[in-house]
Amino acid sequence: MADLTTRFAGLTLKNPVIIGSSGLSDSIENIQELENHGAAAIVLKSLFEEEIILEMNSRLQRMNSDGFLYPETVDYYDFYESPDEATLTYLSHIQAAKKNTSIPIIASINCMTASQWTYFPGQIQQSGADALELNIFVLPSDFNRTAAENEKIYLDIIREVKKLVSIPVIVKLSHYFSNLASFLKQVSESGIQGLVLFNRFYNPDFDIEKLEITSGGVLSNPSDLYISLRWIGILAGRVDCSLAASTGIHDDAALIKQLLAGADAVEIASTIYRNGNEQIQSILHGLDEWMTRKKYNSIDQFRGLMSQSNTANPAAYERVQFMKYFRGFQKQ
Repeated sequence: MADLTTRFAGLTLKNPVIIGSSGLSDSIENIQELENHGAAAIVLKSLFEEEIILEMNSRLQRMNSDGFLYPETVDYYDFYESPDEATLTYLSHIQAAKKNTSIPIIASINCMTASQWTYFPGQIQQSGADALELNIFVLPSDFNRTAAENEKIYLDIIREVKKLVSIPVIVKLSHYFSNLASFLKQVSESGIQGLVLFNRFYNPDFDIEKLEITSGGVLSNPSDLYISLRWIGILAGRVDCSLAASTGIHDDAALIKQLLAGADAVEIASTIYRNGNEQIQSILHGLDEWMTRKKYNSIDQFRGLMSQSNTANPAAYERVQFMKYFRGFQKQ
């Protein structure tokens, strides 16, 4: 059997398959089952910035009503008083996951400002999380805010979080940037340990009968692979942190492609929802079989082999690919 070990964001993983942030990690029982089926690490379902701030403000109000004169002590006062708080539940979930598994447990915060919530990563570290993933997205829909102002928000969030934790910080980003390569390089130099490309969003859809806004495309499809494949390939060997691919990775072929492009690991979720936890074993079996057939003993022997910096045809990652495809396309 081939050696499937890899390193991502300073963590040693038994294989490159990480379970992405989703409801798959809601219960300790399913986390254990995911581990038993081969998951190398699990990103817990995200806690939202709004939830943290809402509960912090609630504690602040309690402090004021109790006559405390120093509201800045909200970071510590009464943190464990209310057992129904989402923040306490989240910290308890981290502790339980660590107690009942032997793989890295990665906490996740969905955030969009460098606001008061940034005290909370310290609590996450104290609860035993092996790393923290920041799922950051600021929709560039403000007509009065420049691209530079948007990008500054991301860097401000990272800076504030890095002040409070020593565990690896991983940043999951979108591709909605005017100069994506340059910005991702800048983020990689901010002291983070890992980049995940790319996050998947809630997208609005319309019910044309009820005239209501609904959600569309909750799960990814295999065809979603190609955006991250392109950018993993372009960035591999050119950024100052580990790279993981996300979205559209549904089988072993997709995993192998991302590794060839230069990814250190992948995050999957939709394929588990569609095919069950057993899909992890299927993906890993396919990777092992392919490596054996190609006579690769370890992932390091072929990782990044087809990245832009290593390929004999680097232009294939750029415009010429589009031109060649449609010139040779035949109507079915």
